[in-house]
Amino acid sequence: MENKSHALAAGTFVLLLGAVLISLAAWLTRDTRALHSYELSGAVNVSGLQLQANVRYLGVQVGKVSAIGLDPQAPGQVLVRIDVDDSAPINTRTVASLGFQGVTGLAFIQLSDIALAGASVHAASTPLPPGSRITLKPGLLSQLTDRGEHLLVQLEQTSERVNQLLSPGNQQALMNAVGHIGQAAAELQQLTAQTRSTLPALIQSSHETLDTIQATSYRVGDSADAARTSAQSFERVTQRMNAPGGTLDQLHLGADVLVATGQSLRVNTLPRVDQAVQDAARTTRQLGDLTQTLTDNPQALLLGKPALLPGPGEPGFVAPPPIQR
Repeated sequence: MENKSHALAAGTFVLLLGAVLISLAAWLTRDTRALHSYELSGAVNVSGLQLQANVRYLGVQVGKVSAIGLDPQAPGQVLVRIDVDDSAPINTRTVASLGFQGVTGLAFIQLSDIALAGASVHAASTPLPPGSRITLKPGLLSQLTDRGEHLLVQLEQTSERVNQLLSPGNQQALMNAVGHIGQAAAELQQLTAQTRSTLPALIQSSHETLDTIQATSYRVGDSADAARTSAQSFERVTQRMNAPGGTLDQLHLGADVLVATGQSLRVNTLPRVDQAVQDAARTTRQLGDLTQTLTDNPQALLLGKPALLPGPGEPGFVAPPPIQR
């Protein structure tokens, strides 16, 4: 009986001591930081994410995952609740993604600022109140998983094209192309050898061409000097022509004299010529009348101009006798 009481006492002492140690450990490891809860929502596969998983901001641990479930407000999306230290700069530009730690495959929540990620954001950020929702985006591994099927299709298409490229017919074409390339390389080598053999002659010809060009440049320089001299002479001639009393002034004076001569002809000579022409026309008419008179009555040259018979109504007019029929 005494042994049983000692065993019961020892067991009670061990249990009490264990409870004290557990309480002490919990008290020592308790999180005394002020935590704020936020909700992460997104159509993301959260495989590997466990409760109490780390929440990191740019790689620094700032909280823990407190709950994982489906979003009742958005069917098809996951809702993750996190508790974050109040020192973490959570604002309206903060986004969350799922990351994986090393080779263990343990997932954690990675928080980042889209402005720090290189996105051009012009709106100013404001602190996000506790209880707000943050967008949960797929991580790198999720993106690779989602694109894996597309990558496999592309890989299969690439392998088919490689097989078509390495078909027997294409292999023969490739071998022919390689042979042509070798032939072209041989011809290029032969051309290089010919070029090396003719290079001294080309260099000599180039020197001669340069000498010819140099001589031509000297001749062009002499021609330019002659043209410059001619231009200077022409400039002197022009200055002499434009100088007072020069050729242009004399031409202007001659033009004035010519204009005055034309004015004198128009005022004095032309009226006299016109009068002489009229007199000549009058004399011509008189000569024509005289000629007509002599033609009709030649004796008028000796007897003079016959008197004109009176006409009807004039004194001495006698009517001719009627004509007998």
